[in-house]
Amino acid sequence: MPQIDLAYGNRFLPLTYESGRFEVLAKSVSQPGPLTDIEIGAGLDSPISSPPLSDILRPGESVLLIVSDATRATASAQIVNLLVRRIIEIGIAPHDIAILFATGIHRSVSADEKRELLTPFIFQRIRTIDHNADHPAQLTLYGTTSGGTACELNRALKEFDHTITTGGIGFHYFAGFTGGRKSICPGLASARTIRDTHMLALDFDTGKRRPGVGTGLLEGNAVHEKCEQIAGKVRISFAVNAIVDERGRAVKIYAGDWKEAHRVGCLEYMVDHSITTAAKRDLVIVSCGGLPYDINLIQAHKALDMAALACNEGGTIVFIAECQDGLGRSDFMKWFDNSSSVELASRLRDDYEVNGQTAWSLLDKTERFRVLMVSSLADDAVRQLNMTPSETVGGALAETEGKGYIMPRGTAFLPLSPGS
Repeated sequence: MPQIDLAYGNRFLPLTYESGRFEVLAKSVSQPGPLTDIEIGAGLDSPISSPPLSDILRPGESVLLIVSDATRATASAQIVNLLVRRIIEIGIAPHDIAILFATGIHRSVSADEKRELLTPFIFQRIRTIDHNADHPAQLTLYGTTSGGTACELNRALKEFDHTITTGGIGFHYFAGFTGGRKSICPGLASARTIRDTHMLALDFDTGKRRPGVGTGLLEGNAVHEKCEQIAGKVRISFAVNAIVDERGRAVKIYAGDWKEAHRVGCLEYMVDHSITTAAKRDLVIVSCGGLPYDINLIQAHKALDMAALACNEGGTIVFIAECQDGLGRSDFMKWFDNSSSVELASRLRDDYEVNGQTAWSLLDKTERFRVLMVSSLADDAVRQLNMTPSETVGGALAETEGKGYIMPRGTAFLPLSPGS
């Protein structure tokens, strides 16, 4: 029988399976391998809808680089290293360059994570800034959107001559795709602005997702469009977004205009990373893809959302997510006092918090499917989250029957059923 290794944190869990019973939902994306420094440099020299950096930056100016935190795989170590070197070659001094981490409402980036995200060389030589969505002294008003949403963003975005965003393009369960505008909103927004944009994902009258909001959707997606409006309040000189492989290495980059380059990348990612299935099945085994995708439950549940798209209603999902950082928020469990997702949606109407919506999304899945979870979370916590803890993948599989799918990189490939 064939065997597959399923990523789990920093290691792999082997699974032997019956080929007649399971189909693996993954595909080889046409690419020669990870990009070399020369290939990334060529991408920077031929930007999309933008002049190259050498025509944008001038000696003596200042540059702010925006970098994602440790919950994202963006190939930042390679890309930021090359960007900094290029900026210095143009004539901008290292002390006029700073790196701002787009953490949104996530925890701050540790020193060890900064070394890994930037390389020790860059970490030692370039000043870094930590965003805090709840710190008034860090934030300032950049106006309001057409709908009246206050655009409260990190004030550092006004303190430099140029802002260059970096990020990674992948699927997002309600913003459509990661990358692009998300480096600014939610990445550098206040907690209030993040709340006001994220709540657009829910239709409080029905207790369901708002129409047009979902994985792989941009046009008509209220969350994406609002975040893009807010990002447009900032003068972004240049952007670099990467598509990474299963080891977090850049295999494609989209450099240039922050909006157009991102859109081109999203369209290509959708073509390369969607899989049309013959039909949904009663069983899905899903791995998040290891770190950083399963760093905590709030991040890991995105893979559960993708697995739900391949599973019949009432079916079983075996959810493999180490969650070495636990739930992701110390107060996350408070949302599971509600008896149903509909009740939780009603509660969020009056007392909305971003992570309450994450809890709603998780509860919605555990009501519709039986979820067996393999993780490092305490069994009692898993049960309170309305899932069943399993010690091993094999143990979980022994409790299932019927034909199924295996999704080894649950956040990377979008399963599409006929007609979807």
